[in-house]
Amino acid sequence: MPYNLTVNGKSYAVDVDGDIPLLWVLRDTIGLTGTKFGCGIAMCGACTVHVDGQAARSCVMPVSEAAEKPITTIEAIGDTPEGKRVQQAWLDIDVVQCGYCQSGQIMSATALIAANPTPTDEDIDAVMAGNICRCGTYPRIRAAIKLAARG
Repeated sequence: MPYNLTVNGKSYAVDVDGDIPLLWVLRDTIGLTGTKFGCGIAMCGACTVHVDGQAARSCVMPVSEAAEKPITTIEAIGDTPEGKRVQQAWLDIDVVQCGYCQSGQIMSATALIAANPTPTDEDIDAVMAGNICRCGTYPRIRAAIKLAARG
């Protein structure tokens, strides 16, 4: 079935089954591979993108649910003021170790700061709890979110 997707400000006409997870349409049909597959059950956060401005797990979201809504992936999050600050803070704090989870971490952190420009530790913990980092960089992730929030 044909769907119209707006991803990172560009329009894409895709002819896929409506039940296919958005993740696979982004990666395999459109060719945006920055969003990662982790668990496939929305538990790790590696697949996080923004759909209509909200952080969403693309591994379980059917493409039919995302159609006609603006979608932002890691490839374009730096074009937003919050995303640019988060990405710079990630570099300044040296958050990344292996890096696999980082696109999802950055997408969740950016959504948090966009919704709550001055998050507390509890706010950060609540939002970021769904993003798993096997390298254990959680203290640096929290520090980077705080730095990005300060602007």
